[in-house]
Amino acid sequence: MKRSAFAMATALLLAGAAFAAAPEGGDAGSATVHPELWPAAKSPAAITDAATEKRIDDLLARMTVEQKVGQLIQADISTITPGDLETYPLGSILAGGNSGPNGNERASAADWAALVGEFRAASLQPQANGVAIPIIFGVDAVHGHNNIPGATLFPHNIGLGAMHDPELLQRIGAVTAAEIAGSGIEWTFAPTLAVPQDLRWGRSYEGYSSDPKLVAAYARAMVLGLQGTLATGRPVGAHHVAATAKHYLADGGTFEGKDQGDAKIGEEELIAKHAQGYPAAIDAGALTVMASFSSWNGVKNHGNKGLLTDALKGRMGFEGFVVGDWNGHGQVAGCSVTDCPQAVNAGLDMYMAPDSWKGLYETTVRQAKDGTIPADRLDDAVRRILRVKYKLGLFDVDHVDRGNPTAIGAPDHLAVAREAVAKSLVLLKNNGGVLPIKAGANVLVAGPGADNMAMQSGGWTISWQGTDVTHADFPNGQTIWEGLKAAVDEAGGSATLSADGSFTARPDVAIVIFGEEPYAEFQGDVPTLDYQPAEAKDLATLKKLKAADIPVVAVFLSGRPMFVNPEINAADAFVAAWLPGSQGAGVADVLVAGADGKTRRDFTGTLPFAWPVDARSPVEKPLFEVGYGLTYGSARRVPALPEDPGVDVAAMMNVETYFAGGRARAPWSLSIADAGGSRQVESGPLESSYGLLATRSVDVQAQEDGKSFVWTGPATFNLSGPVSDLTRQLNNSFALRLDWRIDAKGSGPVTLAFGGVPLAIGTMVAAAAEGEISTLKVPLRCFADAGANVQRVDYPVSVSADKGFAATLLLAKVEAVGEDLPCPAKVE
Repeated sequence: MKRSAFAMATALLLAGAAFAAAPEGGDAGSATVHPELWPAAKSPAAITDAATEKRIDDLLARMTVEQKVGQLIQADISTITPGDLETYPLGSILAGGNSGPNGNERASAADWAALVGEFRAASLQPQANGVAIPIIFGVDAVHGHNNIPGATLFPHNIGLGAMHDPELLQRIGAVTAAEIAGSGIEWTFAPTLAVPQDLRWGRSYEGYSSDPKLVAAYARAMVLGLQGTLATGRPVGAHHVAATAKHYLADGGTFEGKDQGDAKIGEEELIAKHAQGYPAAIDAGALTVMASFSSWNGVKNHGNKGLLTDALKGRMGFEGFVVGDWNGHGQVAGCSVTDCPQAVNAGLDMYMAPDSWKGLYETTVRQAKDGTIPADRLDDAVRRILRVKYKLGLFDVDHVDRGNPTAIGAPDHLAVAREAVAKSLVLLKNNGGVLPIKAGANVLVAGPGADNMAMQSGGWTISWQGTDVTHADFPNGQTIWEGLKAAVDEAGGSATLSADGSFTARPDVAIVIFGEEPYAEFQGDVPTLDYQPAEAKDLATLKKLKAADIPVVAVFLSGRPMFVNPEINAADAFVAAWLPGSQGAGVADVLVAGADGKTRRDFTGTLPFAWPVDARSPVEKPLFEVGYGLTYGSARRVPALPEDPGVDVAAMMNVETYFAGGRARAPWSLSIADAGGSRQVESGPLESSYGLLATRSVDVQAQEDGKSFVWTGPATFNLSGPVSDLTRQLNNSFALRLDWRIDAKGSGPVTLAFGGVPLAIGTMVAAAAEGEISTLKVPLRCFADAGANVQRVDYPVSVSADKGFAATLLLAKVEAVGEDLPCPAKVE
């Protein structure tokens, strides 16, 4: 049975209380704002006009408190239907990273437009007082319209920063806007104006640069590209959308690069390093600003009035509205996700309450009526939201129709993306002039990233983490291998793909493409900048080819500069390709010479961040400085580099993946427990002396990728390890996921425990097809509701059963979900 909104929010309420009870300390001083120190700015006068303000006055006078509060709340499509708007007059709908129309992440642009139209039509049904206000629909289109298959996918921001080209960035913004609008949507949560200082942060690739000046120039260019130039008395055009300057403020300056962490810095540094993009965005007309999850000196930004009201709306003259981030208000001291007047009173105008909207709406209505939220603050927030809706042409007056699916992936749009890929590449090394690849060469293309659309696209692609992207999602794109092969063939050569670098005919040159697997926030945080600290398979491939005396070109795909000195040493040429997106041919445009001996483009990209000499972060002693980048005319030779990472890489901590590839993943271990006690499980078959639960490694989809368990009596298998805090995962709608094959269902009860709290999963087991791989997901909130302490988890997975049950485990992890999953019953 579906859980109520109240039950859904209970665990998140606990998370909010935890944040309130233990705010992060601020070593650098207070979180008090002195507005006179901040840069002055001003939203353009064209953001509104006297006639619009008169219409807003008239609406405010007619609206009920319930309608006003509704404008302040945004729900995710996975937890609300158009019909809900009849009872809950919410002002906004979003589609989060794992949400798609009707549960389909791969829905077409027409499907998206239809969904937006359904919500908008429902919002325009007048209530008893005759008032009807259209919803505003927002989506994370952060490197092109990355939610839709076949859209034009650009390099992530770090690659765009390497271009150092505001004019091209503005064109990218215009293309992105046209495709968002083409799917019927009018608001994107971009651009990100973070200025990352510690590259261990998993969102580093969302920042253009560590240089505030470049971020400021890019802020203006992207806002103008997305919105166009605002004109008095005219709405934003049909091919443009509202921009969002985010995440305000210093999300890129948190201590140790921790996502949603604390920027422990003084006000002057806060302004000089992290605030410079916002005046430029505001002056360009940015219609919305998003508050950051993070804190400044121990105070969550969602609740910091000095930042939201005094600095942003006061000194910087911002006239649009401030939206929160995914349940971020629940992290404010004294708040939960369903109860946080502190955020609105601090200056937040719209709560992003994806799955907590119903409880939050009901609570906020009461607080607006009893004066906890003052009437003038409520009206100010509503006015700002209505102002933006009018500017987007969402009302009948000057209505703007969006929804032209033919804009998605248009050929001229793809050409801009290909240009951006080429201009984003940075050449770090080219000893011996191995690049460009000469005409007529026999080329071996190797590495896990060569023919891998997911790796070259990165997170925020179709889904939040981007791990399941395939070439079929972008049929109008090319993997890097496809781009290279086409260019090599055209120049009279031959190209062979071999992921592991093996070959029969000796190649003239090898191009090895490797790098980070896709990730987004949370999963992207790392403890050091060491690339592949364990099982350095890519380095082994490079060394194998070098040992065969084959010239080697390394193409590195990553969301940040990393410690790759061993890989640079093992290659003759090394290219930082970042996360280039779907147009892999842009890589070939620079690397491969044509029949005339010239490439389509030379290297023009330079580093937007310093490249580390070791695995430590922040980068204090760069190997290559910001602005470094070779061209084909450069004569610099890179000498052998030191290979000491400078840190203890064994200290790496994995808190989300517990079992994969047939074994427990460090630091987690597998054990079994029955009446005879608990025993560690080693690799390979177990002896009969292990008691009532026999286990052995088996082949399911690959060699020894599963662990088979057969119960001959009451027993449990556990995945356990060091005490870990999963509060952030709870607050962001994560679930415990098992991929397994039920081999025999037995007749006894089966339970799944997280943090030592079991839930009955017998119904889910019964529904699974015996002998076939199935996925089981249980939201972490279910375990928290049942009493699990998510701040101290040392047993994240425990499966208990009795004689007759048998299952083969392939994967155990926690991951984000975009659906309202039911909770199994608590075991009493």
